[in-house]
Amino acid sequence: MMELKQIRLHVDGLELAGELHIPSRETIHPTLCICHGIPASPPDPTDRGYATLAQQFCHAGFITLIFNFRGTGKSKGNLDILGWTRDLQAAIDFLYNVKEVDKTRFCLLGFSGGAAVSVYTAAHDPRVSLVVTCACPADFRSLPEKGTPLETIRRFREIGAIRDEDFPSSIAEWQRGFETVTPVKWVDKISPRPLLLVHGDADELIPLEHALRLYRKAKEPKELRIIPGARHKMRLEKAAMDFVFDWLKARC
Repeated sequence: MMELKQIRLHVDGLELAGELHIPSRETIHPTLCICHGIPASPPDPTDRGYATLAQQFCHAGFITLIFNFRGTGKSKGNLDILGWTRDLQAAIDFLYNVKEVDKTRFCLLGFSGGAAVSVYTAAHDPRVSLVVTCACPADFRSLPEKGTPLETIRRFREIGAIRDEDFPSSIAEWQRGFETVTPVKWVDKISPRPLLLVHGDADELIPLEHALRLYRKAKEPKELRIIPGARHKMRLEKAAMDFVFDWLKARC
């Protein structure tokens, strides 16, 4: 019988909210950690898109974790991309203590900024078995309309992703976090574990060239899937999610 548990992760003195979807307690299962992207608008409590995705993978036999990175959803703290890497590390640590997790089939599925964090984390953590990225930036500097760091911080304040008036204590250090996480610096370190890059050719936020750059830098085994007509919110693109589902099932 499938089970849904509300969980809490504790990182850097912050509490992060998450949901763990377990197919059954009777055996071990392949495991999937889904990493959402950087928010562009205030949280919508009626949006259950990632939860629906988690349920689909759970029905297919995956233990699936979704959680809110710091500064998003019901999680505490302020949006900080380097902090997000520690959040994902904590999520992996948590899953490794779930006795039904098959540690040889441990997958990351990241979207946009969450995909960038997934690439960085997998490059540094050999426990990750394979990685799927959707609409992943190759870097953050060349994104269109990114604005200055001050403008970006102001925008995050407006949507509630930066909540403390004195954060960040150093704008330069906060900005360097994005440079550190830059996926094209790390994507080749995922090999020899499988990597799937999924991108829409109509992505309005992250041009397709980013996926091509990542694919050129990555080492085998790697695959690039371009979804005709797909825009940035890949979790809403049925063709993309169907392909990801089949790709993961074939390898887990």
